[in-house]
Amino acid sequence: MLLSPAEWQALRISLQVSLVAVALGLLPAIAIAWLLARRAFPGRFLVQTLVNLPLVIPPVVTGYLLLIALGTHGWLGSRLHAWLGIRLVFDWKGAAIASGVVAFPLMVRAIQVGIESVDPRFEQAHRTLGHGALSTLRRVTLPLCRHAVIAGAVLAFARALGEFGATIMIAGNIPGQTRTIPLAIYTALESPGGDQQAWRLVGISIILAAGALAASELMLARARRRLAP
Repeated sequence: MLLSPAEWQALRISLQVSLVAVALGLLPAIAIAWLLARRAFPGRFLVQTLVNLPLVIPPVVTGYLLLIALGTHGWLGSRLHAWLGIRLVFDWKGAAIASGVVAFPLMVRAIQVGIESVDPRFEQAHRTLGHGALSTLRRVTLPLCRHAVIAGAVLAFARALGEFGATIMIAGNIPGQTRTIPLAIYTALESPGGDQQAWRLVGISIILAAGALAASELMLARARRRLAP
């Protein structure tokens, strides 16, 4: 049952990619969730549709679009490479972006539900003391719905751990660099006698995903109890 060095590498890369994916998406998710929960504006339906789009389109399509945008000849990737020397294609950072995009809607939705559960009267009371919207969000709204924010982050982490299609499109399947657990499982099943390795990685995936989901549900339950009237 001990993992081989290659399997440890896949586990390490998966955790690294998933943590960075959540870190990159957390602040934008909070901002968009607050906008959708607290503001009525023209185009709100369009914004909500674009945010949720990665949930319904094939991950391979998401990966292909990211490849076009972030490739060395893409409109954004070429500038990042020329100005900052950053290369995202066939690199773990590209895998983190792809995983983050796919997991982003789950994080936004959980945080939005948490913000909507906060009584607006608390925010209004804070605003009457002369504080702006950003201060109210930071000092009132987020502390009251922090369990929902944590639940969204954990749920996005779990989703990022299992990402395959978008990741392989932009980052490839390079051992020790971009090969995450799902890619390692795919590689093992394509190799003669790789069933035992695949089962070990499947077991790790189930344990990590189940733990993350349990933590997310626990945070959501705490958020519901805290915000219950």
